Amino acid sequence: MRQWLTTAWHRGHPALWLLWPLSFLYLGITGLRRHAYRHDWLSSQRFPVPVVVVGNITVGGTGKTPIILALIKRLQQEGFRPGVVSRGYGGSAVYPLQVSERVSTAETGDEPMTIFRRSGVPVVVDPKRSRATGFLLQNTDCDIVLSDDGLQHYALARDIEIAVIDGARGLGNGQLLPAGPLREAPSRLAGVDYVITNGEGYSVPGAFIMQLLPQPWRNVRDASCALPGAGSRIHAVAGIGNPDRFFTQLRRQGFEVITHAFPDHHAYVAADFAFADGSPIVMTEKDAVKCTDLAADNWWFVPVTADLPETFYVSFLQKLKQLQATRVSRHA
Repeated sequence: MRQWLTTAWHRGHPALWLLWPLSFLYLGITGLRRHAYRHDWLSSQRFPVPVVVVGNITVGGTGKTPIILALIKRLQQEGFRPGVVSRGYGGSAVYPLQVSERVSTAETGDEPMTIFRRSGVPVVVDPKRSRATGFLLQNTDCDIVLSDDGLQHYALARDIEIAVIDGARGLGNGQLLPAGPLREAPSRLAGVDYVITNGEGYSVPGAFIMQLLPQPWRNVRDASCALPGAGSRIHAVAGIGNPDRFFTQLRRQGFEVITHAFPDHHAYVAADFAFADGSPIVMTEKDAVKCTDLAADNWWFVPVTADLPETFYVSFLQKLKQLQATRVSRHA
């Protein structure tokens, strides 16, 4: 059902008309909720350090994790000590939970573990992101918090909002859940600080365009590097929001790709990889963190880095400095 809906949202299907009444109901509920936070009928928790939310207004992955990783790297270069909070979709644990090598991806969820392993910064998982933020600040020396997703989690007060859009899929059919993929109306984009599109295709005035740059393959078991020759036959596995993006990337690199698409945040089992031949298996980094114990020697993943315009970083850092100056003046 989930796969059918995703396809229908982006390619169209007459049966979606039947869901429109539920979409109007969803619009009313979400609108009322946001209105309640705006007028302090419901309270948002504010923290003494800047909070940056990187999210989206659609269901499914859009490329938020690479942006989080790129922001971490740039903030560290500027002397900041960033930390990350995440809902930990797909994980199951006692919250709040700080990610470490002592806990499993089944507890943390795939994206928090990916961020932790790539960056080494403190990452705290909790469906209540405000509680995760409080735990992060009490137990680490972070001076800025990045929220992985959570654009609609208004209980966490934020200083900067970044909305990410899949440039290939855009906003689908432009309808709210469940008749479309939207969590909030398209007008919500006008209220965020930055819009970033993952690749070209869907145009938003003033948006910054990000490109995902594939890095050398790494072994799923031991993270050793590899540069396989083009033309190889491979099984490509992807349990992400837009698997076709990953498959297309591999084809462009010259591989003969046998595709295996799974739902976003899929919990893999050995049977998922019972392929008839012995061709290498290649997957995304987000999938790989869940497959270490299952992997054979010829299983690989492809890390990606987010290539963002320098103009975005200049504006983002300037806004942070303005926030810091305002906080200092208030306490002077």
